[in-house]
Amino acid sequence: MTMNKTLLATLFSAGLLASAGAQAAGWCESGKPVKFAGLNWESGMLLTDILQTVLEKGYDCKTDSLPGNSITMENALGSNDIQVFAEEWVGRSEVWNKAEKAGKVVGVGAPVVGAVEGWYVPRYVIEGDAKRKLEAKAPDLKNIADLAKYASVFKDQEEPSKGRFYNCPAGWTCELDNSEMLKSYGLESTYTNFRPGTGPALDAAVLSSYKRGEPILFYYWSPTPLMGQVDLVKLDEKPGVDKSVSIKVGVSKTFHEQAPELVAVLEKVNLPIDLLNQNLARMAKERIESPKLAKIFLKEHPEVWHAWVSDDAAKKIDAAL
Repeated sequence: MTMNKTLLATLFSAGLLASAGAQAAGWCESGKPVKFAGLNWESGMLLTDILQTVLEKGYDCKTDSLPGNSITMENALGSNDIQVFAEEWVGRSEVWNKAEKAGKVVGVGAPVVGAVEGWYVPRYVIEGDAKRKLEAKAPDLKNIADLAKYASVFKDQEEPSKGRFYNCPAGWTCELDNSEMLKSYGLESTYTNFRPGTGPALDAAVLSSYKRGEPILFYYWSPTPLMGQVDLVKLDEKPGVDKSVSIKVGVSKTFHEQAPELVAVLEKVNLPIDLLNQNLARMAKERIESPKLAKIFLKEHPEVWHAWVSDDAAKKIDAAL
């Protein structure tokens, strides 16, 4: 009887594996497209375009991307209206958290490791810059709590009695977090909580101050083009605060079950963060569109992506490039 049970179990798992294999070949062979979330920030765009190219050229898949904000896209992933969300900051979004708890979405791999967010100042504010004849304006500035004594360094032109902190644009998750931090560090009375209208407006403020060698205090994150263009120092937070970020490739439960061969690729995807920041800076500087930069990246860095794919797929992608 036990032998029969074992035999049954073996046949059952073999059958499962065979059917999984058939389904893996099945997703793209059946002509079903793999639909991606059309993310609207630079690293998300580049990662999406790289993954679409890999699946199209290496695995003969049709792919598509649907534009929309993160929340809409996370909802669409939960209902399998899209299959892949290339850069999911796990734990930041209630929509994702609920869908994951309900077993509708799965986070796989680690496409970006070492992503950070926090409060930054240009390095010259703390250390000066002999080449640019800039003196250190805040030599003892190490952590956010130290900002209390440096409000005059980051003077707000519209409210000169206070410093200015450049927050995220209103409506971003980080804007609420930062507003809470201003309170918890007791900086509300000495700094204005300035919210730029858009991401590009925040970038423009940072870059223009940087070019002029002026002090500026702002929230930022990586991977981003800006991080590849300027030399910044991240201010420390209170001991024990962990702001490490976990980024995964979000996939729908259906896709996770029915396309194991493709999920196996997504599980291995990783872009080294310094290389990613450099490429995003190049995207901004040379005004290269994301789909074009994705192909340049794949051509220039086979050592990165060959590890994600089968030998057969690697040959096909190389030939296509």
